Amino acid sequence: MEILEITKKQSKTEPKTVISVSGSVAVLEALLAEGVETIFGYPGGAIMPIYDALYDYHDRLRHILVRHEQGAIHAAQGFARTSGNAGVVFATSGPGATNLVTGLADAMIDSTPVVCITGQVFAHLLGTDAFQETDVINITTPVTKWNYQVTDATEIPAVLAKAFYIAKSGRPGPVVIDITKNAQLQKFDYSGYEKCEHIRSYRPKPIVRKEYVEEAAKLINAAERPFVLFGQGVILGRAEKEFKKFIEKAGIPSAWTILGMSAIPTDHPLAVGMLGMHGNYGPNVLTNECDVLIAVGMRFDDRVTGRLDKYAKQAKVIHLDIDPSEIDKNVKTTVPVWGDCKETLPMLTELVEQKVYPQWLQRFRDFRQKEEEKVIYDELNPTGDVLTMGEVIKELNELTKGNAIIVTDVGQHQMVACRYAKFNQTKSNITSGGLGTMGYALPAAIGAAYGDPTRATIAIIGDGGFQMTLQELGTIMQFKPDIKIIILNNQFLGMVRQWQQLFHEKRYSFVDITSPDFVQVAKGFGIPGKSISKREELKKSLKEMMDNDGSYLLEVMVGKENNVFPMVPQGRGVAEIVLCREEV
Repeated sequence: MEILEITKKQSKTEPKTVISVSGSVAVLEALLAEGVETIFGYPGGAIMPIYDALYDYHDRLRHILVRHEQGAIHAAQGFARTSGNAGVVFATSGPGATNLVTGLADAMIDSTPVVCITGQVFAHLLGTDAFQETDVINITTPVTKWNYQVTDATEIPAVLAKAFYIAKSGRPGPVVIDITKNAQLQKFDYSGYEKCEHIRSYRPKPIVRKEYVEEAAKLINAAERPFVLFGQGVILGRAEKEFKKFIEKAGIPSAWTILGMSAIPTDHPLAVGMLGMHGNYGPNVLTNECDVLIAVGMRFDDRVTGRLDKYAKQAKVIHLDIDPSEIDKNVKTTVPVWGDCKETLPMLTELVEQKVYPQWLQRFRDFRQKEEEKVIYDELNPTGDVLTMGEVIKELNELTKGNAIIVTDVGQHQMVACRYAKFNQTKSNITSGGLGTMGYALPAAIGAAYGDPTRATIAIIGDGGFQMTLQELGTIMQFKPDIKIIILNNQFLGMVRQWQQLFHEKRYSFVDITSPDFVQVAKGFGIPGKSISKREELKKSLKEMMDNDGSYLLEVMVGKENNVFPMVPQGRGVAEIVLCREEV
């Protein structure tokens, strides 16, 4: 308590008060100074001094004890994605640290700000193959924005200040700070914590070049068929209002990437759907018919572009991005607009003309109508006895009114949820985009619930992915976040099965997965639930789940061999998207 009084009361004009504290206390003071309230972690020998210090901070720092370190970092990701703040993780050395690697890779490719603090063996034991020693720095270098090993406690305040600054600034990402046990125990003269606001040679935001903004505006004003693609950069840049003003003034049809979804309401008049392999028909086909393609905060990954040699070759491309390395990486840009889109979008909006493109927008509606007739209607309004994933999402929309946080795992259910879920608020669609991590949803939903406790959090998971991290039901049991879990069970590893059916002559190789009684498993963790397989049970059961006071698990048995369409088959261009199996 004494240290906190110093950091709160000390004036900048007064001489700094210096007291002796341990490195562990300095870590916790840094977290408080950065506004951290929630930590996800798992203790162990090498990080024990920090956990010992945490014992005296339990009234100021909430620690959520997960059941596996991978659960901790996915929870921190979910927290970051719904709160807009950095998620924080504690893990011990050796296996504790290496269990974070999948989540680090996921956070890196999806630009999620996470600060992971790992314990490490004593400095004099480094390199000796000591118990639970691993080279965390070299292991995590490819999957972190920055990492650093602390061997001296005096470094801790400045290093953690730098860690939070790097994780949150510019294009966000994960950071690992590995602290040896001697540095955690070491006492040193502590004079308070100063946030980092600048690092020499690190420029998180490139300088905006006004001439490029002007060039972009000229192209847009001269366009006859402009098309906007937007990604998570709009959300990460907190530029949702600026983006909405831009597209509304310019009157341009706009489609989202899987991570950009919810930056604007899904029912916005200019929103034309999702891009990508299982995206909507019109946005994919018309990418190859637009004359100006405006990409905002997205990276042209392969699931969006399909074959690059067939992608938007007719279009002039304007690319707005905070990360210069993304410009020209995959798609050649006509005009690059470097910078934070919260800054560049208003500049562009000021220069573009007020326009509408009724005939061009009608083209998207026509394709939508065709997709409705051949795919969507039957998915959302099936007439057979078997439940579809799409109708579950449709009924869920009726209950949430587009205001819930929906966290999806990876697979067919993910694509269906992202295709049909309705959102009115930003930071609502939480999923593993770039890495496609099965097992992501359950722990991420825990973090998401803490990141924004004002909204309902719903985890939509397949029967395969759920079994990868179901131990985190124990975390829900202990800490009681309110999470509604929907398992869409098709008794297969569905997405792999779909590919084996379509491209491998239906040779179903090890995709038929046997599951436990999920309702009984949840019951063992004190979480109520039920399993349904009939349409007449669906609406009532979803309402029962949403009305339940606390977490709830609903298993919905869906069609075993239902496929997700439309689909851009691998090796084809986006305009070669197919609507049914016969077209593959």
